[in-house]
Amino acid sequence: MLTAFCVTLVVMVTLTHRIKRIVTALFLAVGISLPAFAQETTLDELFQELLEADEDTYARIENQLIGELDKSGSPAMDVLLRRGQDALRDGQPEAAAEHFSALVDHAPDFAGGYYGRATAYYLLGLTGPALDDVQQVLRIEPRHFQAIDGLAVIMEELSRPEDALELYQMILEIHPQSVETKASVERLQLHLEGQAL
Repeated sequence: MLTAFCVTLVVMVTLTHRIKRIVTALFLAVGISLPAFAQETTLDELFQELLEADEDTYARIENQLIGELDKSGSPAMDVLLRRGQDALRDGQPEAAAEHFSALVDHAPDFAGGYYGRATAYYLLGLTGPALDDVQQVLRIEPRHFQAIDGLAVIMEELSRPEDALELYQMILEIHPQSVETKASVERLQLHLEGQAL
């Protein structure tokens, strides 16, 4: 009788433990996904606002969007991002690449880490790794117009103006008021027309 009671007690404790683990896992999944969902909603809204922006409002929306894209959701990861960005501003791409690599290692689904590292790699003359990181950025956030712009610059340097033009036109579908992108499109169109003659 005592043995049956002990077995029942062990089964109940085990079941209770399993239920607690499941509830905890569910809580964590919901708790973690809610901020990501909220950020995605904010990004979607900002990208829509950018699409509808005029000459007077696009710069403000662009800055807000870049600010949102730079939010990892973790204060520790945001510190690594800032350190990498500061190193880039200070002309230290090697140090920046180290900070961004640490960020990518700890937050592999955060586009900002890959974008920063792609920039550092580009400045170090490491085109292949830079292209790999841009690909990761665009896998995570296909509307990341800064990454698309970086890719277009690399295509121009690789003497692929048609590809660069296509990328700049993609940016204008996301960010129609981008003055720099409009100028790049016009410059490349003139260049390609001149080649055709």
